[in-house]
Amino acid sequence: MAPSTAIGIKLSAFARVNPRGRRRDGFTMIELLIVMALIIILASVSMVQYRNSVTRAEEAALKENLFRLRDAMDQFYADKNKWPSDLAELVSEGYIREIPTDPITKSKETWQTSQAQSDPNNPASAGGIDNVHSGSDRTSLDGTPYIDWD
Repeated sequence: MAPSTAIGIKLSAFARVNPRGRRRDGFTMIELLIVMALIIILASVSMVQYRNSVTRAEEAALKENLFRLRDAMDQFYADKNKWPSDLAELVSEGYIREIPTDPITKSKETWQTSQAQSDPNNPASAGGIDNVHSGSDRTSLDGTPYIDWD
């Protein structure tokens, strides 16, 4: 009587037989190599996708942080009629809770600020910062440097 499974399929129908008529169990070396090669290819493709998704998430966080910092600077200027002297002044005056971490450099200290141009109509607004950029020297997935993002 042939061995069978719980669903009634005869296992002997799937068994391999070598030229001498003996039953052979297992896989050949070439079959194992092909399966291993396919697994390696799929794993490498998925790793690239994973790294790109992490970079896209960091870029989205950077865009949000830049927007929030610039918005806080604009609100500061609208309220006080002058630009903040640094990012810490935005925190001390309550415009932001804390200086956000640059998601690209993973630091709060690497933000690059731009000095505000003096306004001839408002001499009190001289000095201070009016823009902020990432301090990273890396380039984004679209090829633009993070420091040039507006």
